[in-house]
Amino acid sequence: MNVHQYLHFVMEKNKAQAEESFINLSTVLNLSWAFGINKNIPAINLSSGNKKIIFYAVAHTGILYDLVHNVQVLYQGHQNSISAICVSVDKKWLVTADIGPNSLLIVWDTFKRIPVRTIFNVDNGGVSFCVISSDAKYIAVLSSSEPQKLTIWSWTTESQVPIVTVCLSEKSSSTASELMTYLAFNNQDFRQLVCNNKSKITFVDWEKDGNVVLSSPMLSDKDFNTVIGNYKQTVLHPQSNQAFTATDNGSIIVWSQLKNGEWKALKVVNIQKDAITTLVLWNSSFLVTGDVTGKVKFYDTQLKFKTWFENLGINDSIIGISFTSDSDKNTSISSYKNLAEIESSFTVADFVITTNKSSYLYFKPEYNEVSFLRKESDKEIKTIACHFKDSLIAVGGLDGLLQIFDYQVKSLKNSKELNIGITALAYHPNGDYLAVGFENGNVELLNPITLEVEKNKDNVFSFNFVSESSIMKIVYSHNGRYFACSTSDKCVIVFQWNQQNSLWFYLGKSRAHYKEVMDLMFMPALDEDMARLFSLSLDRMLVEYDLINSFDSLKVLVSDRIEQEAVPLCFIPYPPIVKENFFIVANDAFKIKLFNSTTKMCRQTTLSPAYGSQVKKMVILPDTQGPHRYMAYITSDKVGLTILPFDGNPYKSMALIAHKQAHDVACSFDGKYLFTCGGSDPNVLMWVIDYSALEAASCLGGNGLTPFYSLLEGGQHGPLFSELEDYFYFCQIRSQGIDTMVPREVSSKISLSEVPFLMRALGFYPTEEEIENMINEVKFSEYVDTGKCMDSLDLEDFTKLYLNHRPAFGLQISQVEKAFKTVTHQDGGEYKIQKEQLIKLLQEKGEHLNESEFFDCIMSSTVNSDNILSTEEELRNYLPKEISFSTFIEKVLKFHELKVID
Repeated sequence: MNVHQYLHFVMEKNKAQAEESFINLSTVLNLSWAFGINKNIPAINLSSGNKKIIFYAVAHTGILYDLVHNVQVLYQGHQNSISAICVSVDKKWLVTADIGPNSLLIVWDTFKRIPVRTIFNVDNGGVSFCVISSDAKYIAVLSSSEPQKLTIWSWTTESQVPIVTVCLSEKSSSTASELMTYLAFNNQDFRQLVCNNKSKITFVDWEKDGNVVLSSPMLSDKDFNTVIGNYKQTVLHPQSNQAFTATDNGSIIVWSQLKNGEWKALKVVNIQKDAITTLVLWNSSFLVTGDVTGKVKFYDTQLKFKTWFENLGINDSIIGISFTSDSDKNTSISSYKNLAEIESSFTVADFVITTNKSSYLYFKPEYNEVSFLRKESDKEIKTIACHFKDSLIAVGGLDGLLQIFDYQVKSLKNSKELNIGITALAYHPNGDYLAVGFENGNVELLNPITLEVEKNKDNVFSFNFVSESSIMKIVYSHNGRYFACSTSDKCVIVFQWNQQNSLWFYLGKSRAHYKEVMDLMFMPALDEDMARLFSLSLDRMLVEYDLINSFDSLKVLVSDRIEQEAVPLCFIPYPPIVKENFFIVANDAFKIKLFNSTTKMCRQTTLSPAYGSQVKKMVILPDTQGPHRYMAYITSDKVGLTILPFDGNPYKSMALIAHKQAHDVACSFDGKYLFTCGGSDPNVLMWVIDYSALEAASCLGGNGLTPFYSLLEGGQHGPLFSELEDYFYFCQIRSQGIDTMVPREVSSKISLSEVPFLMRALGFYPTEEEIENMINEVKFSEYVDTGKCMDSLDLEDFTKLYLNHRPAFGLQISQVEKAFKTVTHQDGGEYKIQKEQLIKLLQEKGEHLNESEFFDCIMSSTVNSDNILSTEEELRNYLPKEISFSTFIEKVLKFHELKVID
């Protein structure tokens, strides 16, 4: 089915059915809609006849958008953000390119909506601009890295090597400002191109044999005794040897090619006062300009003014103008009342405009009307929030634009420009309010429908300057009686609802942390409808606040250190799938921990989903879908889903690339959709969740220890698991006495007391706190169900315990070096520490060693050496007076084979 057949199908069926036809639930998370647009890449007009279709980029996805029927077709395939798009003259072949490592160039068939060619590793840094020749056989690419290269690819062949490669700048002399930013083919001669940046223009003539001739004519203000300005865009006239360059001084530079092949500036014509930002050659005969005020003007190639269009509903700089392809649909403009002295033969096709403020519109000159206009956030979107009862999502950008979308029908319900960057959003549990936090520290409660500030008869619910810094997060209590805010200056602020006078009032503020507050959470109190408030910080402290006894000053109820080495990043309440009341903490060591909400005891530690970066936010999905409970999460660039309860099984989790930098995640009230936002390319992505796909992946992973073998080096039959089994059986023997002659009891378990020794034998050296956590995890694993404490564990339980507790990526020398530098001084470029100072630190700081324990450790490290040490004096003399990092590694730790792991 091609695009035209599909659009006919849409007209025959309702929109909901058309949407479902595009959602192929083949993976766990399926991208179904994208809100936003990449403001740096102009949209392409693919319209034809009565069909209004545009193509634009959002993050790593291309969007084919039907303006009439409000349907998106998603072009997915890039792992990096799309940086450039172009289309052939007949609008059949579309090219997308990305920027970043392992960059791709993908050619799409817009009629069949499929990729037909992928070119890998186009450039080390990626692509900054691309263009396709008029015969659609060649693609020219500007690299984004230095030295900048121009490459030309013959994409219809099977070659993965460009037919032309030419260096446009030298690395030693080029800067980012000197890189070429624009590129264009000659529409009638594919062997001729032109590229420019703000101060330089280069004409390129090439042959298929790789021969390339460059011409870079110089031009200064003195040449024509006028201010030239910065170059913006250049086009080549296909019917003559001329080229035109627009400048931000409102001028057009006319270039001409001499007989010797060189190019020279003929004249500079100042055609308007406003800076020109876009120059397009339309119909091979007319120059079309877009400027900083949002006006579009038409000139012939003699620079004779033809007509203009203004009052288009935009006042921003135009970065792109794209026309429909049907010349027979071009419209005569002689009847326009606001235009005078226009030739009746001059006609204008419909066109699409893109601005630098993330706005795009479709203009019909026939009726002199804008038939479609959409304004998106043009700065980062830091926060989103889903309504708890309706299919609404609130989106807030740092440009102050607040938008409310109905994600079922994909329509904008309301929007409001608040003029201050929005940093936090939260819906009231009953949907009565939308709390908005701002960059300047203000907090407002808005009507979720009208977006006006809510108020009662006496008060407006606008709390100005409750903080001197940005509001980072807003959360409501489960009963809706409180809402709390965290700020960028390490504070927590709480507001309370007074039911007697229907008033929200400021309850108090506290700075209980000395580092950034990473997360904020309300939990219901046990056996009563009261709220408990917790905050989590980079200082590794978990703070609970006394909401009942606070007034004008938020009081701290208790403060607990919940991490020893790792840094906690986020936390959420654990769903009621067990009898105990837990909360979940994810840390930067790729671990997820379950803590009892009353005792703060760590009851379980498991590996967190490890997909390149740590989990930075988690959301428990509603208990309405699938056989299990599920948790969604985001990392620095991915969105994922995992099955609860946690056990470290890698097959129970998945993740997909979502954004270059993910900021927030939210779930619809019915658990069918997931939303993510992030990146310098402001956008919100909507994902359809297929729970059955995750369940199937989990089942395919196997039962028991089978899915965990993949986490062991060498797998089930590798040396590590074999060693683990040997040590496990040895612990069984040791617990019954090695030299005993008594018949041994056959058992499949070992005592809990053997766990620390077995861990160390396998190369994992847990701290005393980690040992206590491991013992408690096993000891109380069945206490709630049986009322009994466990005192032993079998091989399967131990293997899972080992895999979940050991460092996710092993011991890295960079970690040891960082710790060593923290307690040492720099001496001539090398970090060193005095021997006595090191001994003192080990005896007094952290989980300290006494002197005897310290020398026992030194002695045990020399057992296999030629010089066996036995006395304290020999041990002291074994270490030099001043210990460097290399000495510390080799003589103290004896880690000769420790290597750097990137």
